[in-house]
Amino acid sequence: MTSTLTQPHADRAALPRDGRTPHRRTRVLALPEARWAIAATVFFLLALPLQWAGAPAWAWGPLYALSYATGGWEPGWEGLKALKDKTLDVDLLMIVAALGAAAIGQVMDGALLIVIFATSGALEALATARTADSVRGLLDLAPATVTRLDTFGGEQSVAVAELTVGDTILVRPGERVGADGRVLDGASEVDQATITGEPLPVAKEKGDEVFAGTLNGTGVLRVRVERDSSDSVIARIVRMVEEASGTKAPTQLFIEKVEQRYSLGMVVATLAVFLVPLAFGTGLTDALLRAMTFMIVASPCAVVLATMPPLLSAIANAGRHGVLVKSAVVMERLGQVDVVALDKTGTLTEGTPRVTDVQPLTEFRLGADELLALAAAAEHPSEHPLARAVVEAARERGLALPVAEDFTSTPGVGVTATVAGRPVAVGAPARLLAEASDAGSARAAALVGALEEGGRTAVLVTLDGRPVGVLGIADRLRADATTTVASLASLTGTAPLLLTGDNPRAAARLAAEVGIGDVRAGLLPEHKVNAVRELEAAGRTVMVVGDGVNDAPALAAAHTGVAMGRAGSDLALETADAVVVRDELTTVPAVISLSRRARGLVVQNLVIAGVFIAGLVVWDLAGHLPLPLGVAGHEGSTVVVGLNGLRLLREAAWTRAAE
Repeated sequence: MTSTLTQPHADRAALPRDGRTPHRRTRVLALPEARWAIAATVFFLLALPLQWAGAPAWAWGPLYALSYATGGWEPGWEGLKALKDKTLDVDLLMIVAALGAAAIGQVMDGALLIVIFATSGALEALATARTADSVRGLLDLAPATVTRLDTFGGEQSVAVAELTVGDTILVRPGERVGADGRVLDGASEVDQATITGEPLPVAKEKGDEVFAGTLNGTGVLRVRVERDSSDSVIARIVRMVEEASGTKAPTQLFIEKVEQRYSLGMVVATLAVFLVPLAFGTGLTDALLRAMTFMIVASPCAVVLATMPPLLSAIANAGRHGVLVKSAVVMERLGQVDVVALDKTGTLTEGTPRVTDVQPLTEFRLGADELLALAAAAEHPSEHPLARAVVEAARERGLALPVAEDFTSTPGVGVTATVAGRPVAVGAPARLLAEASDAGSARAAALVGALEEGGRTAVLVTLDGRPVGVLGIADRLRADATTTVASLASLTGTAPLLLTGDNPRAAARLAAEVGIGDVRAGLLPEHKVNAVRELEAAGRTVMVVGDGVNDAPALAAAHTGVAMGRAGSDLALETADAVVVRDELTTVPAVISLSRRARGLVVQNLVIAGVFIAGLVVWDLAGHLPLPLGVAGHEGSTVVVGLNGLRLLREAAWTRAAE
């Protein structure tokens, strides 16, 4: 089944206050594939207990027939259309297999095959529709209307689509930037994590570039539009996801790659087994019976089941341990990965800024706890992420915070307040040191330089206008990041690389901590895609692990995309092939290992199925294989490979993979 992403709809819903893309999800019952699959399942579930209870065939037979019809007509029609194009489609093969089962009295088995196949098609259609929903919803990150300033300073609310390059727009506190442009006037801090993945807001002042869809802080900005809305970074992300999803080479399960030739050969051989004896005088009934037996024992049912149970068992086992693998094809592809590209913020790190260093200046005799309490008291009224990090650090240490008065916040500078009757300032070292004249400024500047050199964000604290200490703030590394990087390097034979939009110093510091040597920092979404394509052009099979909107194009372009689920953007979750639901990074190498074990079982099952089929075919051609015995042998091989594949459902299978 093939489908393409629909074009983004022009209408835009209001953006929730939390800034996440609104949920505009396709309802399951809106999809015809889902409706037919549900109908087929209902009829099957009605017929099955009647048959098992010994009811007459007229009671359950029509219900099975309805299950065949509702679940099989659409894939059958698609298969006939493919046959018209001289392609023996798997859809048609499954329908023929189901009808063949019914023809020899295995009505329930055929109906079950129809239900499974219809459900698989419905899930595929739903996944495609949900991806399209997220791509459309991405444009909601940019506001529908903006405030445009005329040459006389007057304000006019206009649709974003009406903006032209050179227009000036006004961005008030808490609003989203309506267009890509450059700041003409004002100062603020802008959260641009959706574009660059940076965990902290970035100070913006005159001359700085801003992006559509990013969230303004507490300041007011006047911005000159430099790109048309159709060419904004957000719009380019949408196009990249659509193009990557549309041009990504369609993949098949291993068995599907040989299924075309095998099935065509089986059809030709069955006709030969029927027609050749008939031409030499064998009776019609005997020739037909031999041909029917041959078709049954040579049919690819056991071969198909050789592949699916191990992969589906691996999917179920991974799901129990917090990894949602979206299809059997994805589970098979996971084991082919030979290089992993990791995002930084929200993937290797927790995505939340934390206080890592509290360094008081010794000459003022303030202890670390006193310095932190002083800063937290001043920052307490602020909603800035850095302020929340400082307050949270004080709470974790159980510090009592005095009440702050006369609180003010200046975008790009910091906050000031009166604490215990004394003026306290907490903010950007460059600004506060420029205003300080104390001799401790040199010592404070040295501490700031050391922290920033280590990839941390430095925050200066002043008391009575004199620097009294410096705080270091950084995004905390996940506890399992180092172990995961080592495991991935061992599994793939190549150390992972880091792809991040964060600044090079922070990226280099983190990479050094976890053991990554190849670091590519300061990347926009298109740069991440280019890095993935560069690796693929070199013959590598690339997995990308990320969580943000800015990672979605790379997730779509990679051989396999894995999204971190807990804080992942809607677009990343829908675009990815697999989702780490609990954000346990160690499950990524574990699921790769599990995929490889599943592929090993597939090979085992193919050998078993091949031995059974070859033996039964030789028996039928060289001697006389009774039809019931042929059916029993065929079903027996199916049961054997099925049970062998189910071994991956055991807890021990995950434990071995994780080790």
